[in-house]
Amino acid sequence: MIVSDQMHRTIELNKPLKRIVSIVPSQSELLWDLGLEKELVGITKFCIHPHQMATSVTLVGGTKKLNLDKIRKLQPDIIIANKEENEKSQIEELAKEFPVWISDIHNLDESLQMIEMLGELFDKKEKALELTTTIKSTFQQLNKRTTVNVAYFIWNEPLMVAGKKTFIDDMLKRCNFENIFLNKDSRYPEISINELQNANPELILLSSEPFPFKEKHVQDYQKHLPNAKIIIVDGELFSWYGSRLQHSANYFIELQKSLQA
Repeated sequence: MIVSDQMHRTIELNKPLKRIVSIVPSQSELLWDLGLEKELVGITKFCIHPHQMATSVTLVGGTKKLNLDKIRKLQPDIIIANKEENEKSQIEELAKEFPVWISDIHNLDESLQMIEMLGELFDKKEKALELTTTIKSTFQQLNKRTTVNVAYFIWNEPLMVAGKKTFIDDMLKRCNFENIFLNKDSRYPEISINELQNANPELILLSSEPFPFKEKHVQDYQKHLPNAKIIIVDGELFSWYGSRLQHSANYFIELQKSLQA
Protein backbone atom coordinates (compact mmCIF):
# COMPACT_ATOMS: atom_id res chain seq x y z
CA MET A 1 0.00 0.00 0.00
CA ILE A 2 1.33 3.45 -0.99
CA VAL A 3 0.27 6.54 1.02
CA SER A 4 1.34 10.19 1.21
CA ASP A 5 2.07 12.29 4.30
CA GLN A 6 1.82 16.07 4.82
CA MET A 7 5.34 16.52 3.45
CA HIS A 8 4.07 14.99 0.16
CA ARG A 9 6.37 12.04 0.67
CA THR A 10 5.19 8.64 -0.51
CA ILE A 11 5.44 5.77 1.95
CA GLU A 12 5.07 2.06 1.30
CA LEU A 13 3.15 0.24 4.04
CA ASN A 14 2.20 -3.32 4.81
CA LYS A 15 -1.23 -3.46 6.46
CA PRO A 16 -2.47 -4.16 9.05
CA LEU A 17 -0.51 -1.56 11.04
CA LYS A 18 -0.35 -3.30 14.41
CA ARG A 19 2.72 -1.61 15.91
CA ILE A 20 2.82 2.22 15.99
CA VAL A 21 5.55 4.44 17.43
CA SER A 22 4.45 8.07 17.82
CA ILE A 23 7.15 10.63 18.57
CA VAL A 24 4.96 13.75 18.86
CA PRO A 25 2.92 14.39 22.05
CA SER A 26 -0.20 15.86 20.42
CA GLN A 27 -0.29 13.11 17.81
CA SER A 28 0.22 10.36 20.40
CA GLU A 29 -2.81 11.67 22.30
CA LEU A 30 -4.75 11.78 19.05
CA LEU A 31 -3.94 8.17 18.17
CA TRP A 32 -5.02 7.06 21.64
CA ASP A 33 -8.27 9.01 21.31
CA LEU A 34 -8.90 7.44 17.91
CA GLY A 35 -8.96 4.06 19.66
CA LEU A 36 -5.45 2.82 18.86
CA GLU A 37 -4.45 2.00 22.44
CA LYS A 38 -3.39 -1.56 21.61
CA GLU A 39 -1.43 -0.55 18.54
CA LEU A 40 0.65 2.19 20.23
CA VAL A 41 3.89 0.52 21.31
CA GLY A 42 6.21 3.53 21.66
CA ILE A 43 5.90 7.21 22.64
CA THR A 44 8.21 9.98 23.91
CA LYS A 45 8.65 11.10 27.52
CA PHE A 46 6.77 14.28 26.59
CA CYS A 47 3.67 12.33 25.55
CA ILE A 48 1.98 12.93 28.90
CA HIS A 49 -1.70 12.82 27.88
CA PRO A 50 -3.65 10.78 28.63
CA HIS A 51 -2.10 9.54 31.87
CA GLN A 52 -2.99 5.92 31.11
CA MET A 53 -1.00 6.05 27.87
CA ALA A 54 1.94 7.85 29.46
CA THR A 55 2.26 5.18 32.15
CA SER A 56 1.65 2.08 30.04
CA VAL A 57 3.45 2.58 26.70
CA THR A 58 7.22 2.19 26.19
CA LEU A 59 9.13 5.50 26.24
CA VAL A 60 11.64 6.06 23.43
CA GLY A 61 13.36 9.27 24.59
CA GLY A 62 12.52 12.90 23.87
CA THR A 63 11.05 14.38 20.70
CA LYS A 64 14.45 15.75 19.65
CA LYS A 65 16.61 13.14 21.40
CA LEU A 66 15.13 9.81 20.42
CA ASN A 67 16.59 6.51 21.53
CA LEU A 68 16.86 4.91 18.09
CA ASP A 69 17.87 1.52 19.46
CA LYS A 70 14.74 1.39 21.62
CA ILE A 71 12.64 2.19 18.56
CA ARG A 72 14.39 -0.51 16.57
CA LYS A 73 13.65 -3.09 19.26
CA LEU A 74 9.94 -2.22 19.06
CA GLN A 75 9.95 -3.08 15.33
CA PRO A 76 7.21 -0.60 14.41
CA ASP A 77 5.05 -1.03 11.34
CA ILE A 78 4.94 2.78 11.14
CA ILE A 79 6.40 5.82 12.94
CA ILE A 80 4.34 9.02 13.26
CA ALA A 81 6.55 12.14 13.31
CA ASN A 82 6.42 15.92 12.73
CA LYS A 83 8.67 18.16 10.64
CA GLU A 84 9.14 20.80 13.36
CA GLU A 85 9.09 18.78 16.56
CA ASN A 86 11.52 16.03 15.54
CA GLU A 87 15.14 16.22 14.42
CA LYS A 88 15.55 15.80 10.68
CA SER A 89 18.72 13.66 10.97
CA GLN A 90 17.04 11.19 13.33
CA ILE A 91 13.94 10.95 11.14
CA GLU A 92 16.09 10.30 8.08
CA GLU A 93 17.93 7.55 9.97
CA LEU A 94 14.67 5.89 11.03
CA ALA A 95 13.22 6.20 7.54
CA LYS A 96 16.00 3.97 6.23
CA GLU A 97 14.57 1.10 8.29
CA PHE A 98 10.88 1.87 8.90
CA PRO A 99 7.98 3.68 7.23
CA VAL A 100 7.82 7.22 8.71
CA TRP A 101 4.70 9.38 8.26
CA ILE A 102 5.48 13.08 8.82
CA SER A 103 3.01 15.86 9.58
CA ASP A 104 3.70 19.50 8.70
CA ILE A 105 1.34 21.83 10.55
CA HIS A 106 1.18 25.63 10.74
CA ASN A 107 -2.54 26.27 11.19
CA LEU A 108 -5.88 24.80 12.18
CA ASP A 109 -6.79 23.66 8.66
CA GLU A 110 -3.58 21.63 8.39
CA SER A 111 -4.22 20.08 11.81
CA LEU A 112 -7.72 19.03 10.75
CA GLN A 113 -6.25 17.56 7.57
CA MET A 114 -3.71 15.62 9.64
CA ILE A 115 -6.43 14.19 11.91
CA GLU A 116 -8.48 13.00 8.95
CA MET A 117 -5.42 11.61 7.14
CA LEU A 118 -4.44 9.54 10.18
CA GLY A 119 -8.06 8.47 10.62
CA GLU A 120 -8.03 7.10 7.10
CA LEU A 121 -4.58 5.57 7.45
CA PHE A 122 -5.55 3.60 10.57
CA ASP A 123 -9.13 2.76 9.53
CA LYS A 124 -10.59 5.20 12.08
CA LYS A 125 -12.15 7.50 9.50
CA GLU A 126 -15.52 7.88 11.25
CA LYS A 127 -13.97 8.72 14.63
CA ALA A 128 -11.58 11.22 13.01
CA LEU A 129 -14.44 12.94 11.16
CA GLU A 130 -16.44 13.15 14.38
CA LEU A 131 -13.45 14.80 16.05
CA THR A 132 -12.78 17.35 13.28
CA THR A 133 -16.47 18.24 13.13
CA THR A 134 -16.45 18.98 16.88
CA ILE A 135 -13.30 21.08 16.60
CA LYS A 136 -14.66 23.14 13.68
CA SER A 137 -17.92 23.74 15.51
CA THR A 138 -16.27 25.02 18.70
CA PHE A 139 -13.88 27.33 16.82
CA GLN A 140 -16.80 28.96 15.02
CA GLN A 141 -18.01 30.23 18.40
CA LEU A 142 -14.94 32.43 18.98
CA ASN A 143 -15.59 36.17 19.30
CA LYS A 144 -14.07 38.09 16.37
CA ARG A 145 -15.12 41.58 17.47
CA THR A 146 -12.28 42.94 19.62
CA THR A 147 -8.69 43.07 18.39
CA VAL A 148 -5.95 42.95 21.06
CA ASN A 149 -2.21 43.42 20.44
CA VAL A 150 -0.36 40.50 22.01
CA ALA A 151 3.06 38.99 22.67
CA TYR A 152 3.07 35.23 23.28
CA PHE A 153 6.12 33.98 25.20
CA ILE A 154 7.37 30.42 24.94
CA TRP A 155 10.71 30.85 26.78
CA ASN A 156 12.43 32.95 29.43
CA GLU A 157 16.16 33.77 29.38
CA PRO A 158 16.53 34.12 26.49
CA LEU A 159 13.18 35.76 25.90
CA MET A 160 11.49 33.93 23.02
CA VAL A 161 8.11 34.54 21.45
CA ALA A 162 5.91 32.81 18.90
CA GLY A 163 6.28 34.57 15.55
CA LYS A 164 5.02 34.21 12.01
CA LYS A 165 3.94 30.96 10.34
CA THR A 166 3.57 29.16 13.67
CA PHE A 167 0.57 27.15 14.81
CA ILE A 168 0.44 29.35 17.91
CA ASP A 169 0.11 32.46 15.74
CA ASP A 170 -2.83 30.89 13.92
CA MET A 171 -4.50 30.23 17.28
CA LEU A 172 -3.88 33.86 18.28
CA LYS A 173 -5.47 35.07 15.03
CA ARG A 174 -8.54 32.95 15.69
CA CYS A 175 -8.86 34.67 19.08
CA ASN A 176 -8.60 38.00 17.21
CA PHE A 177 -5.27 38.66 18.90
CA GLU A 178 -2.75 40.57 16.77
CA ASN A 179 0.76 39.17 17.19
CA ILE A 180 3.14 42.14 17.51
CA PHE A 181 6.23 40.14 16.51
CA LEU A 182 5.24 39.01 13.02
CA ASN A 183 7.88 41.36 11.58
CA LYS A 184 10.71 39.14 12.83
CA ASP A 185 12.50 36.78 10.41
CA SER A 186 12.49 33.83 12.81
CA ARG A 187 9.39 31.80 13.58
CA TYR A 188 10.40 31.81 17.27
CA PRO A 189 12.49 34.99 17.62
CA GLU A 190 14.58 35.99 20.59
CA ILE A 191 13.75 39.51 21.76
CA SER A 192 15.02 41.96 24.36
CA ILE A 193 13.07 43.73 27.09
CA ASN A 194 13.69 46.99 25.20
CA GLU A 195 12.07 45.52 22.07
CA LEU A 196 9.13 44.36 24.14
CA GLN A 197 8.72 47.80 25.70
CA ASN A 198 8.94 49.50 22.31
CA ALA A 199 6.35 47.13 20.85
CA ASN A 200 4.11 47.98 23.84
CA PRO A 201 1.64 45.05 23.74
CA GLU A 202 -1.73 45.40 25.41
CA LEU A 203 -1.58 41.72 26.39
CA ILE A 204 1.31 39.40 27.26
CA LEU A 205 0.62 35.68 27.32
CA LEU A 206 3.16 33.54 29.21
CA SER A 207 2.83 29.93 28.15
CA SER A 208 2.87 27.01 30.58
CA GLU A 209 5.10 25.15 28.10
CA PRO A 210 7.75 24.55 26.87
CA PHE A 211 9.03 26.95 29.55
CA PRO A 212 6.95 26.65 32.75
CA PHE A 213 6.15 30.31 33.43
CA LYS A 214 5.00 31.03 36.99
CA GLU A 215 3.45 33.92 38.90
CA LYS A 216 6.90 35.33 39.72
CA HIS A 217 7.47 35.83 35.98
CA VAL A 218 4.22 37.76 35.71
CA GLN A 219 5.51 40.14 38.38
CA ASP A 220 8.90 40.47 36.65
CA TYR A 221 7.33 41.37 33.29
CA GLN A 222 4.85 43.73 34.95
CA LYS A 223 7.74 45.85 36.24
CA HIS A 224 8.81 46.51 32.65
CA LEU A 225 5.29 46.91 31.21
CA PRO A 226 3.08 48.25 34.01
CA ASN A 227 0.15 48.95 31.69
CA ALA A 228 0.03 45.55 29.99
CA LYS A 229 -2.28 42.75 31.06
CA ILE A 230 -0.12 39.67 31.73
CA ILE A 231 -1.61 36.17 31.95
CA ILE A 232 -0.20 32.65 32.26
CA VAL A 233 -1.97 30.48 29.69
CA ASP A 234 -2.25 26.76 29.00
CA GLY A 235 0.38 26.23 26.32
CA GLU A 236 -0.98 22.84 25.34
CA LEU A 237 -4.27 24.41 24.26
CA PHE A 238 -2.40 26.91 22.09
CA SER A 239 0.14 24.54 20.56
CA TRP A 240 -1.07 20.90 20.58
CA TYR A 241 -2.66 20.23 17.20
CA GLY A 242 -4.32 16.86 17.79
CA SER A 243 -7.46 15.86 19.66
CA ARG A 244 -6.70 18.39 22.43
CA LEU A 245 -8.01 21.01 20.00
CA GLN A 246 -11.55 19.96 20.92
CA HIS A 247 -10.94 21.80 24.22
CA SER A 248 -8.97 24.79 22.89
CA ALA A 249 -11.76 27.01 21.56
CA ASN A 250 -13.77 26.86 24.79
CA TYR A 251 -10.62 27.81 26.70
CA PHE A 252 -10.05 30.73 24.31
CA ILE A 253 -13.67 31.86 24.75
CA GLU A 254 -13.19 32.01 28.52
CA LEU A 255 -9.92 33.91 27.99
CA GLN A 256 -11.71 36.44 25.80
CA LYS A 257 -14.41 36.87 28.45
CA SER A 258 -11.81 37.47 31.17
CA LEU A 259 -10.24 40.25 29.09
CA GLN A 260 -13.60 41.95 28.64
CA ALA A 261 -14.45 41.77 32.34
